[in-house]
Amino acid sequence: MGYVTDNLNLLSDIAKCIAMQFGENCEVVLHDLTLPYNKTIVAIWNGHVTGRKVGDGGTNAGLEILKGSASPDDQYSYINTTPDGKILRSSSKYFRDEYGKVNGSMCINLDITDLIHCESSLHVLTTPSAQPAERYPEYFIGNIDDLLEKMMSEAVLITGKPIKDLTKDEKVSIVHSLDEKGFFLIKKSAEKLADFLGLSRYSIYNYLNEKKP
Repeated sequence: MGYVTDNLNLLSDIAKCIAMQFGENCEVVLHDLTLPYNKTIVAIWNGHVTGRKVGDGGTNAGLEILKGSASPDDQYSYINTTPDGKILRSSSKYFRDEYGKVNGSMCINLDITDLIHCESSLHVLTTPSAQPAERYPEYFIGNIDDLLEKMMSEAVLITGKPIKDLTKDEKVSIVHSLDEKGFFLIKKSAEKLADFLGLSRYSIYNYLNEKKP
């Protein structure tokens, strides 16, 4: 079992304390990353902030850490946005096993949307223009299939072309890009990508083995 599940009572007390301190706009989530990625959330407070619940999966950021494409360093006070436009001030604390491998995390997401709007209104009176809020590309999607769909769509969007106009090299680049982001850690993700790009599953595996263009 993972660190989070093994210490769930203690971590739950800490998470609840944080959520109660900052109120209903503060979501606190416990992820057990030893579980299948489509159900890593083992405890959550104020889940309405991102629309998630116990039994839902992690974000694309967690996939990149599990894949090894991103450094599993604790992160504090970075800015995120939800699919419905909420602006979040987030922090992520990762837990490791005896070998140093990440196997769990506690994430805090404070909805500061109203504060940002308030700040913007004040800036209208005190400065010529307001600075735009920082954006951090992390997808808060509870359903893992929806997360994969979002990742695939974003990968194609970057090319600036519709799927039907993609060259083989561009498709190979998409496959490698998604692999670096941990996409293929999810069961049957290769089949989903094959259907999305209009390829066979075997083509996806062949592209994975090809050198990135």
